[in-house]
Amino acid sequence: MRTYVPRIVDDELTELLDGAPAIALEGPKGVGKTATALRRAATVFELDRPSQRAVLEADPTLAEHGDPPVLLDEWQRLPPLWDMVRRAVDQDPAPGRFLLTGSAVANDVPIHSGAGRIVSVRMRPLALAERGVAQPSVSLASLLACDASDLTGESDVNLATYMHEIVASGFPAVRATSGRAQRALLDGYLQRIAERDFPDQGIKVRKPAALHAWLRAYAAATATHASYNRILDAATPGEADKPARSTTEAFRHVLANLWILDPLPAWSPSDNRLHRLAQAPKHHLADPALAARLLGVSAEALLRGGDAGPHMLRDGTLAARLFESLVALSVRVYAQAADARVGHFRTRNGDHEVDLVIERDDRRVLAIEVKMAAHVGDDDVRHLTWLRERLGSDLLDAIVLTTGRHAYRRKDGIGVVPAALLGP
Repeated sequence: MRTYVPRIVDDELTELLDGAPAIALEGPKGVGKTATALRRAATVFELDRPSQRAVLEADPTLAEHGDPPVLLDEWQRLPPLWDMVRRAVDQDPAPGRFLLTGSAVANDVPIHSGAGRIVSVRMRPLALAERGVAQPSVSLASLLACDASDLTGESDVNLATYMHEIVASGFPAVRATSGRAQRALLDGYLQRIAERDFPDQGIKVRKPAALHAWLRAYAAATATHASYNRILDAATPGEADKPARSTTEAFRHVLANLWILDPLPAWSPSDNRLHRLAQAPKHHLADPALAARLLGVSAEALLRGGDAGPHMLRDGTLAARLFESLVALSVRVYAQAADARVGHFRTRNGDHEVDLVIERDDRRVLAIEVKMAAHVGDDDVRHLTWLRERLGSDLLDAIVLTTGRHAYRRKDGIGVVPAALLGP
């Protein structure tokens, strides 16, 4: 068996199990939910095993009376279990009773939301800090707490390593392989979406090639604000007979239910100091390795500056956009650990934008720009300085994440941090 790779979400789960009666650990298949949950469970029911599913169908109370925490792995295979957990928690709200893992949202099943009873925790692929490429020296939590005036650290991670990390995947089982085996695992992952995951959601994909083309166009739109109409046009260039809008909306709905799409929402302040803001999300897949595989690019091709995908969706180089996606994935993992939210900022006419805005509960924010470059000039920080002038004390800090070697503060107070040196 592979050695368990400690996850940042481990600490969050430990804290929640001490206070919450039921926790739903959610995320795409292969992200490591089961391995993480098994380390805490005293009783385990694996619902993707027909024999164990049949046992709980016959007598759901077995789950209620098992030694806690009771793990219901892939609970969506037997959706009534959600309501069973909710009722059991109503009767006995003792902390740490249930762990539920799910790689899909139960589709068209009338179940209660679980609000107030079941706490949802998102699990994403491995962040850079979890991959062991470098020892982080800058804490996102410290930045949010205004406790990082001095930025220090040196990284040996170079551009080639970042490109390798993009294609190597944050899915633990995939990154444990290499070469052809790794590519085959990613291809199989994408193939099973149409062959198995969509049917499990009650939707038969009549034209798998159309779904693949749409996913490929979405991958080409990584880290952009491209409209869904543009993505459809890019998926069907020159075709007069395009898929119906209801078909592509079904694609999006199911892919979101499967946690394959992970769009970054727009951020807007609580007051009216910033006007005419764009509200469209930035497009990201759950793992930038999926985007790279859909587009057929290797780490070597990214280093050469090779591009792929429809021309109409290109906004900067593909390597830079996939690097931004890798960084966004990592920052979202760190922000979740700090109980903060992540969005992006862009004015409606596009004259000012910030790649990542991390917001605390008091609505004060940390602003982050992502630059696939080793050096940072004044032009690279102009959006950050513009935002700082308008937010004043509500801006906790502003940093640029780079592919460089050193962490430091510029004379204007903006931090520069190699992406590999940022951690939770």
